Amino acid sequence: MTAPGRQTRATSADELCRQAYAASAGPAAGVALVAVGGYGRGELAPHSDLDVVLVHEDDVDLGELGSSLWYPLWDSGRRLDHAVRSMSGVLDAATDLRVALGLLDARHLAGDPNLTLRLRTTMLADWRRQARTRLPELKAMTRKRHDVTGELAHVSVPDVKEAEGGLRDAGVLKAIEASWLVDASTPDLETARLLLLDVRDEVQDLAGRPGDRIAPEMWAPLAERLELPDAEAAQRHVRSLGRRIAHLSRLAWRRTDMMLARPTGEKGRRTPALERIAPGIALSRGEVVLDAGTRPADDPTLLLRAAAEAAGRDAVLAPTTAARLVREGAELPVPWPATARDALVRLLASGPGLLPVWETLDEVDGIETFLPEWEQIRLLPHASAIHRFTVDRHVVETCAEAGALIRGVRRPDLLLVAALLHDIGKGSLHDHSVAGEPVARKIVARMGFTDLDAEVVASLVRWHLLLADLATTRDPDDPATTAELLAHVPDAASLELLRALTEADARAASPAAWTTWRESLVDRLVSRAGHALGADVTHATTVTSLPVPDSVRRDPDAVSVSVEPHDVGATVTVVAHDRVGLLADVAGGLAGLRVPVKAARAWAQVDADGEWGISAWEVPDAYLDATVVRERIRRVADGSQRLPDLPERPAGELPPIVEVRPDASRASLVLEIRTSDRPGVVARVLSTLAGLGLTVASAHVSTLGPQAVDVFYVQEVGGVRPTEERAAAAAHAVRTALGG
Repeated sequence: MTAPGRQTRATSADELCRQAYAASAGPAAGVALVAVGGYGRGELAPHSDLDVVLVHEDDVDLGELGSSLWYPLWDSGRRLDHAVRSMSGVLDAATDLRVALGLLDARHLAGDPNLTLRLRTTMLADWRRQARTRLPELKAMTRKRHDVTGELAHVSVPDVKEAEGGLRDAGVLKAIEASWLVDASTPDLETARLLLLDVRDEVQDLAGRPGDRIAPEMWAPLAERLELPDAEAAQRHVRSLGRRIAHLSRLAWRRTDMMLARPTGEKGRRTPALERIAPGIALSRGEVVLDAGTRPADDPTLLLRAAAEAAGRDAVLAPTTAARLVREGAELPVPWPATARDALVRLLASGPGLLPVWETLDEVDGIETFLPEWEQIRLLPHASAIHRFTVDRHVVETCAEAGALIRGVRRPDLLLVAALLHDIGKGSLHDHSVAGEPVARKIVARMGFTDLDAEVVASLVRWHLLLADLATTRDPDDPATTAELLAHVPDAASLELLRALTEADARAASPAAWTTWRESLVDRLVSRAGHALGADVTHATTVTSLPVPDSVRRDPDAVSVSVEPHDVGATVTVVAHDRVGLLADVAGGLAGLRVPVKAARAWAQVDADGEWGISAWEVPDAYLDATVVRERIRRVADGSQRLPDLPERPAGELPPIVEVRPDASRASLVLEIRTSDRPGVVARVLSTLAGLGLTVASAHVSTLGPQAVDVFYVQEVGGVRPTEERAAAAAHAVRTALGG
């Protein structure tokens, strides 16, 4: 433990400051040297600054005291953050919120102790007097910081001080407590704060410099220093501390907001202590508590019912109430009674109220009382870079997203339970979808659902990635794609559930995982599958052929380019007379502009006037100029613009995978390419195929984090499926072109 180290460092720094003050002949009255901020709390890290203020009475002339005081401290090699202020100047400076927060922790070092005491008393009184204006300002500043740093429990390179749930937030809670408006500081907070200080000290010691960010390579040595088994255990430890502080912070701010919303004169009014809202459950000052006389041991459904009431009302589930229910509550029978099952579904469907209530349940170990399998995924990091949360938080976010889609399915209860269990297999050594299927079946049966319902949920867990995978890596218009989907999703009810779960899962992962582009691909495939089943599946929208501009119809060499900005970039749509190499020219034009392609789809469209090549390209640049793109495509087509060289594959990077999928289509050769996302990959593949005289009937380009997954439906000129020999030659040529 490093708490003794902090105390030793603070004691040593205090002695250094006192000696410097004495050596500079600082007076014993009217002047005081004061430690503020972290140094004021006596919590110096190995590379912390000494944050000090030399305070003096307004009528005291310091002369050269300031200069003579700082030089010995600088000469000692200590990092110094210092200021000189009169008492009235301190109050003026405290209009800056950061200065005011630092002064709340003022501690006497040398000089006049009565002046330091007056400073502390004045600052605390001023803070309490202005709390109704300063706290909203503090909340806004805190949110702005969170937007920049992310959440300690989830970001890949966490900052243990500045991130949400970090040490800065713990200090903010102490400032809320100092306002006397809300009880924000708890024993749990102090325990978590001290443990996180230990982490911060070890991080700085490992780095050998100031800084509070934990780089990926630091987890293993950090685990050794904290006497934890391995790097994963260190991650879970640090992230659990961050989650606890973030949870306590959210609770404190909710209570603060409620207090600030009350008129000032209402403080002395009598209000009803309890408002009964359900059997055994009441509401008190915006928090769900137990009704008077309720005995938790008498009702095994009470915890789930209280959680559902709190989440449904977007109210706080009082942590003390939740802890008592876990401690004294009766065990749920197996199978669950209908009231418990209904309460769980209501809880999962509660939308924005779900997360804070679920966090409270997690903090008091309440989830394990009805879902013991939760421990398998609790605080488990995601392997995929596209995910912004740990697995358990992602699951909760998926449930919240699914709650917004329940009106579009016939069995919303099964959708919500599938959302809760879709990643329950993660943390095992096997594919999480395969591993999760039997676990989900067992859990759903334990909840009291029918065997048929348990099979539906288990199937959704098993195949929850299938729809997105097929929609983005296969041609939705190919009957083989529809057949593969329907081999695992046999009826319309299951199809609509899978459609909704796919959207909820993707939205919860990150904004990049569910764009309008991906949604259109999924809906096109769902529409095809629904038509094959003779059903109109909810959410499915048929994508019709695009209109061909008159300018293209009149001129065989014309190319139409349009750019449509959207939330995460733009869609570039290109229409021209179809020909061998058209897609390669378009991809080359974008590559020449150094525009990354995040997703793409291309297809041929036939009408009475001819055959048209149509492609739509998802790019991150919302301000792309259609005229510039069109000109660059023309230059690639006529040979005046050569393709940019494909960057060399970095040493140690896995080689590209180029595979022929013989069963994916009856009419085309299907090439599936998986490689690191690098500029020019799509252009290189398409130009290689064009050089072999092969046409691309449709293309499906997708970027998932650092990985590109591209699928091309390839034909000979005239629409003939290439032979096996041609297929092997095409795969070899593409692999070579990509550096494989």
